[in-house]
Amino acid sequence: MVWNKDNIWENSIIRKRLSWYYKVMDNKTPAKFILCKKIESENPTKLDIENLWDLHRKLSKDFDKILKDIKSERIQIEDIPTPRFNFLDVKVEIAKNIFKSCHFCERRCRVDRKKIEGNCKVDDTYVHSWFHHYGEESPLIPSGTIFYGGCNFHCIFCQNYDISQEFPKGGVKVNGKKLALIQKELRVEGARNINHVGGDPIPNTYAILESFKYLDVNVPQLWNSNMYCSIETMSLLREVIDIWLPDFKYGNNRCAERLSLVENYWEITTRNIKIAYNSGDIIIRHLVLPNHIECCSKPVLRWIARNCPKALVNIMGQYRPEYLVSKYPEKWPDIGRTPTFEEMEHVYRYAERLEILYRF
Repeated sequence: MVWNKDNIWENSIIRKRLSWYYKVMDNKTPAKFILCKKIESENPTKLDIENLWDLHRKLSKDFDKILKDIKSERIQIEDIPTPRFNFLDVKVEIAKNIFKSCHFCERRCRVDRKKIEGNCKVDDTYVHSWFHHYGEESPLIPSGTIFYGGCNFHCIFCQNYDISQEFPKGGVKVNGKKLALIQKELRVEGARNINHVGGDPIPNTYAILESFKYLDVNVPQLWNSNMYCSIETMSLLREVIDIWLPDFKYGNNRCAERLSLVENYWEITTRNIKIAYNSGDIIIRHLVLPNHIECCSKPVLRWIARNCPKALVNIMGQYRPEYLVSKYPEKWPDIGRTPTFEEMEHVYRYAERLEILYRF
């Protein structure tokens, strides 16, 4: 059977593996960012960064308890009073501090992005487009997709190179309030989720977190990212993201450094995907690159099978030479074509042997 947006939820395995997302999507339970607003805090603007992190660790434990009670239906969100200061305020205040010495991603530029752009090529948050996306995975569509400018990767084959690398500040500059209005518009018009993508959402973490302060509709938050974010960013996101959509491309550091210009890719990405898997629903994407079956596809799938056995996986065959590869194919002959039918079938069969659920 071919699973599509109309019958996907008839699949009991998918319903189980995406159970939290499904309930939030269907307004049966509140999104995590709403729960954060219910957890009382002292005034975070009075604290330095060290004390903010101490408070964050304490409130994170409170969040886990409330989340457990909400899932078991021991309490209802309406029964919890709304405090003056809350857990989300703490996250926003920490993000504001990180923005001034930026280390949202593991490049850790440490620049004040109000004054200078980081390696991501943006000094603030720019939105290039937002719309209902029907080309995502079946459980997600229509997906309320927001394309941000800038990226902490510099992939030589990027399909969105215009907004990620060439003209990252060509969009509309937004703050938290404007971003909340965009999300509300998408949800009211029928989006199943808010899909933060780009470029990449990582450089825009501060504005995204701030937007949740003003967002007054219930909607699942989806993090569609290369996952090359810092451990600090993962700590901020853990309690606000309802479903993760990590892009897990490379099976080793050598290929990542050559094709995306990033260091220590494997250690950082696997760390963050494991955190995401342990904190919520997840669909892992793997883009199959031609001639990279043994060095990338197989190690990625083996790691997923061992570390995220209940994850849904999208094995993607839509790679095509773009951006620099299309201009200078002689420099990267290994990825100068699309994957062959035989390569894709080889990866599919390998995933099946590992008992990875990818046909959905």
